[in-house]
Amino acid sequence: MNIEAKTVAVVDYGMGNLRSVSQAVQAAAEGTGWTVVVTQRPEDVRAAERIVLPGQGAMPDCMRELRESGLQESVLEAAASKPMFGVCVGMQMLLDHSAEGDTPGLGLIHGEVLKFDLAGRTQADGSRFKVPQMGWNQVRQLRHAHHGGGVHPVWAGVPDNSYFYFVHSFYAVPQDPAHGAGQTDYGSLFAAAIARDNIFATQFHPEKSAEHGLALYRNFLHWNP
Repeated sequence: MNIEAKTVAVVDYGMGNLRSVSQAVQAAAEGTGWTVVVTQRPEDVRAAERIVLPGQGAMPDCMRELRESGLQESVLEAAASKPMFGVCVGMQMLLDHSAEGDTPGLGLIHGEVLKFDLAGRTQADGSRFKVPQMGWNQVRQLRHAHHGGGVHPVWAGVPDNSYFYFVHSFYAVPQDPAHGAGQTDYGSLFAAAIARDNIFATQFHPEKSAEHGLALYRNFLHWNP
């Protein structure tokens, strides 16, 4: 495959919701000149200008498959300089460690991934919190000094407290609060989006989150870290 400039590589290591993610990124890229490729080839990841790292399933399986696919090194190389978007477990993989299977992550953003502990607790309507959290929830965009006191550029045009679609039992806890880009309340506040330098990632699924999710992918294509 001849990967040219203006290419977004969706990393296929066998554990992502690849069809939905690639279709959503393709829809966001329509008319922009970007080409979206789903690839299992490290050389394609190295050649692409932007990277999307999806993830679905258990963290130990995702990390093992990324390593055994031969793609881990190229993803780490890309993360050093190229805009990268992590999705769901693809976000959790960016941190140092996950409690799910006592699994080391990629260590690109310092922090831990913990399991929801909501047993016996009830929501405002009297229903019990369920784990995994599955469904639509509001995301509050966080302001911090890294963007002059504003929210992250990938949120551009997306109303604060918009709803996005979540499916997860574990959540990320970045070590540095400045790496929090979005926050959601499910029993307690947790990081719904994290960011550092050229990396942006969401716990929710933009590809399942209608127009606001497409807006995030569209903003990612225009973002210049």
